[in-house]
Amino acid sequence: MASSEGSSTRIERALLSVDDKSGLPGLARGLSALGVELWATSGTRRLLVEGQVAVRPVEELTGVAAWFGGRVKTLHPGVLGGVLAPRTEAGLRELSERRLLPFDLVVVNFYPFEKHLAEHPDARDREEYIDIGGVTLVRAAAKNHEWVTVVTEPAEYSPLLEELRGNGGTVSAATRQRLAVRAFERCTEYDAAIARGLGLRTGRAEKFPEEIVFRREPLKLRYGENPHQSAATYAAVSPAGAGFTPAPFAVVKGETLSFTNLLDLDTALGLVAEFSEPAAAVVKHATPCGVASAPTLAKALERAIATDPVARYGCVVAVNRSFGPADPAALKGVFVDLLVAPEFEPASLEPLGHRPKIKLVRTAPPSREQSRWDAKSALGRLLVQESDRRALLPSELRLVTSRGASAEELASLEFAWKVVRHAKSNAIVLSQGSETVGVGSGQPTRVKAVELACEVAGERARGAVLASDAFFPFSDGVEVAAKAGVRAIVQPGGSLRDPEVIATAEQAKIAMYLTGWRVFRH
Repeated sequence: MASSEGSSTRIERALLSVDDKSGLPGLARGLSALGVELWATSGTRRLLVEGQVAVRPVEELTGVAAWFGGRVKTLHPGVLGGVLAPRTEAGLRELSERRLLPFDLVVVNFYPFEKHLAEHPDARDREEYIDIGGVTLVRAAAKNHEWVTVVTEPAEYSPLLEELRGNGGTVSAATRQRLAVRAFERCTEYDAAIARGLGLRTGRAEKFPEEIVFRREPLKLRYGENPHQSAATYAAVSPAGAGFTPAPFAVVKGETLSFTNLLDLDTALGLVAEFSEPAAAVVKHATPCGVASAPTLAKALERAIATDPVARYGCVVAVNRSFGPADPAALKGVFVDLLVAPEFEPASLEPLGHRPKIKLVRTAPPSREQSRWDAKSALGRLLVQESDRRALLPSELRLVTSRGASAEELASLEFAWKVVRHAKSNAIVLSQGSETVGVGSGQPTRVKAVELACEVAGERARGAVLASDAFFPFSDGVEVAAKAGVRAIVQPGGSLRDPEVIATAEQAKIAMYLTGWRVFRH
């Protein structure tokens, strides 16, 4: 039974104590078939005995039944000694002298504190869902992983049995170490959830959690922002229910996604989530270069793609409806790197299959309520802010010129405002109806963003409306818009030169509205 670090260890005796009993009978039967002696706490043992699995009660080792309604079951040297004992010559001798049984495998998962709190946020009995003995067993087994294997998740049962069957009933040092790391991670997640949960009840909790625990996802990224940079994704696992739930997606066709693919996807999905009617968004470098909504998805695609024939090359396209058989035709002649939709109807996959380089991604229908938080990094820190989900109310629009916009122009201003909040600052969006005709973004000066948007729009700028993500610091941006033929502008206002900016719009007979709040996106 003795082992040196780096070698495989034979599993001869296992301790089972779980709250989540999914997959447990299969694991127990598999271990029994390999000749492993099974021991279990009362509730776990009851399930296995009913399934006719031979398993011995932990009470034989402790000499006592569960105390205090089950609060004390495994907190006893008769159990912990057999988990923590080193399998050295001295350790084995002491085990024998103390008449303790060594455990080579510990299978434990905790009382469901996170689930209970998520289902009953006002629960007064939350302390009863804090596991003590289970966490102690897991930490003990993980500390002693040179000799002991610890499993904390049902998903690990099958791989464990597969390794045991393929290696003569032994577990490799690499597997023991990996499972020990995961065990300590699970303890960290659990403790963070408890601290957050108790804080909620005592009134200490604030809008932002005191601690966020991230775990690397199995998702493989092709590369980072550039091919010479490697990258990985991490998802928050604690605190549970705090608004950091990752959006699920699946690659239907094509290569593994890259770091920049995910950034583009996030922007594109955020754009189409703004609209209840069929909508399409074309994105390059995490900023929109074409957006439209229309009665049909095919028409929305056609109009969004038409915004900027140059920038759309190698783009990401997102839609907020199932991609149907009539929709691929709208992409004809356009190099699309990635296409994302809630679903791809079978009849649409055949024509898309003729595009060898396109990547197809299926994701949940986009929603503005999907995530409460945005996260970025700077100076080695994680920066977290509330997601920008504020809706522009008609009552917030303040007309500051003698000419007001028509009903059609007002509707188009609303559309442009929904788009400009997703473009990189400084950002300007020109639209006609419910489609963009020009986008200028990521510019160091606002007038440059206006010039770029008007250049992309060309003649389509005449009669268009303009949305600006922040105020005009000078009147030059309005002058450029006026020369291009823009008819109405919506902007936050708040510049020291607002009177000068408004006077320029008045002189050009441009209807100007102020919102009073900005929508920067860095």
